[in-house]
Amino acid sequence: MYLIHAAILLPILAGVGIAFMKRLSRSFHLGWAVLTIPLVLLIYFLSLIPQISNRNLISESLDWMPSLGINFTILLDGLSLLLALLITGIGSLVVLYSIYYMKQDQALHRFYLYLLLFMGAMLGVVLSDNMMVLYGFWELTSIASFLLIAFHHKKEASIRGASKSFLITVFGGFAMLTGFILLYLISGSYSIRETIASVSNIAEHHLFVPALILILIGAFTKSAQFPFHVWLPDAMEAPTPVSAYLHSATMVKAGIYIVARFTPVFGGEATWFWIISLVGTISMVYGALIAIKKTDLKAILAYSTISQLGLIMSLFGLGSAALYFGYGSESLLYTTATMAGLLHLFNHALFKGSLFMMAGIVDHETGTRDIRKLGGLITVMPLTFTVALIGTFSMAGLPPFNGFVSKEMFFKATLEAADFSIFSLGTWGIIFPVLAWIGSVMTFIYSLVIVFRTFLGKNKTDIPLQKLHEAPIGMLIPPLILVSMVLITGIYPDILSSSIIEPAMASVLSPLLAEGERFDVHLYLWHGLTPELWMTVGVIVLGVISYKLLPRWKTVYEEYIPVYTINKGYNSIFRALHRFSKRWTQTYMNGSVRNYLIYIFVFMIVLISYGFYHATNIEWNFSGYDSFKLYETILLVGLVVTAICIPFAKHRLSAVILTGAVGYLVSLFFVLFRAPDLALTQMVVETVSVALFLLCFYHLPELTPKSSKKYKSINLIISIGVGIIVMLIALAASGTTQLETISEFYTKESYNLAGGKNIVNVLLVDFRGFDTLLEIMVLGVAALAIYSMINLNLNGKDLGSSHFTLAKEKQESTEKEKSNSNPESWNSVSLRSNDVFLQMSTKIIVFIILIFALYLFFAGHHQPGGGFISGLVTASALVLLAIAFNTDTLRRILPVDYRTVIACGLLISLATAAGSFVFDLPFMSQAFGYFDIPLLGEVELTTATLFETGVFMAVLGVTMTIILQIGEDR
Repeated sequence: MYLIHAAILLPILAGVGIAFMKRLSRSFHLGWAVLTIPLVLLIYFLSLIPQISNRNLISESLDWMPSLGINFTILLDGLSLLLALLITGIGSLVVLYSIYYMKQDQALHRFYLYLLLFMGAMLGVVLSDNMMVLYGFWELTSIASFLLIAFHHKKEASIRGASKSFLITVFGGFAMLTGFILLYLISGSYSIRETIASVSNIAEHHLFVPALILILIGAFTKSAQFPFHVWLPDAMEAPTPVSAYLHSATMVKAGIYIVARFTPVFGGEATWFWIISLVGTISMVYGALIAIKKTDLKAILAYSTISQLGLIMSLFGLGSAALYFGYGSESLLYTTATMAGLLHLFNHALFKGSLFMMAGIVDHETGTRDIRKLGGLITVMPLTFTVALIGTFSMAGLPPFNGFVSKEMFFKATLEAADFSIFSLGTWGIIFPVLAWIGSVMTFIYSLVIVFRTFLGKNKTDIPLQKLHEAPIGMLIPPLILVSMVLITGIYPDILSSSIIEPAMASVLSPLLAEGERFDVHLYLWHGLTPELWMTVGVIVLGVISYKLLPRWKTVYEEYIPVYTINKGYNSIFRALHRFSKRWTQTYMNGSVRNYLIYIFVFMIVLISYGFYHATNIEWNFSGYDSFKLYETILLVGLVVTAICIPFAKHRLSAVILTGAVGYLVSLFFVLFRAPDLALTQMVVETVSVALFLLCFYHLPELTPKSSKKYKSINLIISIGVGIIVMLIALAASGTTQLETISEFYTKESYNLAGGKNIVNVLLVDFRGFDTLLEIMVLGVAALAIYSMINLNLNGKDLGSSHFTLAKEKQESTEKEKSNSNPESWNSVSLRSNDVFLQMSTKIIVFIILIFALYLFFAGHHQPGGGFISGLVTASALVLLAIAFNTDTLRRILPVDYRTVIACGLLISLATAAGSFVFDLPFMSQAFGYFDIPLLGEVELTTATLFETGVFMAVLGVTMTIILQIGEDR
């Protein structure tokens, strides 16, 4: 494990730890503990600036799935360092701000868990070189942002905003994933660096442009570009620290990062140039146009963010034209746009972060963000006014703030684009400086609206000025630090030239530099009397006049801008899709478990039959099979007869017993065929399943005495079909000799490579350990789903049966009582036995079973057993205890929340699997060795035991969660 990998995982692991500090948060603000994480990471990345500036890039890789070309490869270059500094720097200030903004009774453990999860995911996005790993972190940012936006989950607006952002960004993520896969098919590598190196060989491929478009869709959705911008204003329902972090410096910059990172691949293509430049320019103008209309401070800042992101995006689009000419002096003439884009990327994070914090302070002190109800705050909140003044003037592009420097370069880049001799810019290039100037005028107007309507004029709040006061100093320090940097980097912008901007340019436009070469980057506040300066003067003059006349011409929004906005269009489409999906789903999701099984089995029959029909290397070789023994024949006949009796059972109890009997007879076959692991697992699963059926017996509908011929015929046909398909699979697997069998490898190498003699167990925890990890995750999700369904008191019915367990009248009479009850306080009538003999014998049998489970756990690596079967046996002992006495007794003896047991088991297994990274080994690599231990002698120790512990806990937790929830009649 390398330090750079640890930098990504540290916030995520710290967030998990913070989640368990709920009780501590009552007496201690968790923000102080959380603050150390981004601060440490910020110091670490700051220390790397000299190294990266000298072109000593950091590239480290941990094997994950090397056979698929998916490795945890990290690349820290100038571009990723710029974003990492913003993520950790702004993150540190946001955490400090949140300490004074968030109250201690607001579930801080959840808030900081989500925030740190997002921070780690963002670092993963900007530092990953492998496209698949990047995509994984990309979607993790969507999940974390959903949780952060929906933090106030009792507010409908918060849930709506979180859902909208999640749907749009995940849709874009899927598009981007498809683009990554297409790039892999073209280049043969998931590595971004290797793809860049092979760009000359892949540019003419017919999948090149589709990959380009799909990747851009992902970038545009994340960076809220037109027409995917509709999620960002609704996301303002998030707490202000979240808005200051996600929507100024991090999440919305992820799309811009993708564009910058893939510019060496797609740059120089006309499609890439026009799509990014036009979408960015339109977003800039549209966002600024709508921002003027808004009256909520955060809404104004949201649309201004869309506008500013569009400005940055358009700059990277214009800058990509430099790669059209390739290496040479001519291409250097077109690099201004990229330089301006990187500078404004940095500047925007500073002034927009401070403005979001300012909006939070105003809301915190006055109770409103509506500028129609604000005014006159300059006298009571002078420091907040200073923050607003510097932040808005920098956003408007006024000197001596950093926004002026990057805005001047923006104008210069658009003027240069109008003179480009490529991509038909001689004809259409003039649109860029014109729209840039119009957008800047509107930016100037809403900047004045923010600062003047909020702080000047008369006080319109419901609170007298005498009772208003400045925010706590702790809440003021972060925005004051940001605006101080705005001022410093505005007056002395060249301090960023060689340390931040030039290394980032070298990453974005790497094909334009030979080894050892550098871009000539020098930034100044004063550039002389240039055309772009006169454009700025024009912006100021027209902006001031337009602001003064704003009440007269603002009515244009109501008269000329159409009522049917893009946001309304999205909502209409979403509602239509929801209605369609609901009607379509109701046609097959009708509550009948029988029907669901029919869908699954029919699909399985058709799919596998199709595979058999088209397979060319399957042999049907029936030679070499052994003859039936008499006891095998008797057992088989008994199994068949028992299975046939199940459909003819007239009572549920008979059906349950017969089903269990079939399972036990199958386990006997496993014993006869020398498969003790399977026999043990089958036997315990049947025992627990029968107990589960009996526990929920009361809730099962009665069997219908009569069924139609059609009903029975469908059941018969599907049953025979499934049986034939499974039989054909078994015959094909045993009869085919063309394919090399893999069993010989496991037989020879299970002990040499994994240190285990029990091949089945070695497969589960080593060779196929990844499958086991995913399986226990699925089991955990299933158990939590069952727990949620029962505790939410969801009423269901089996439409395949004509009988309902509760009369309609009784169900309606208890509806109100159930809706007002708390699931945790329900009085449960636990299943119990009055059999004294059962209770007495259980006290002894339980300990015998638990000792046997302990033996199975430790013997599993060499003998039949393992964590999975041990967990089931342990659960069966606890189920026996619950049946003999009652579930309340079991809860008193073991006061354990089995959901926590599931979580701990999954974490242990996952930590064991990821622990191999520490030793620079692929994910899920196990190790073993032999050690002399006093009193025990030579003992084999293996990391698989830790993995088995996680499996044991997960299986135990899953089984007991289901048993205890179903075993209580509420």
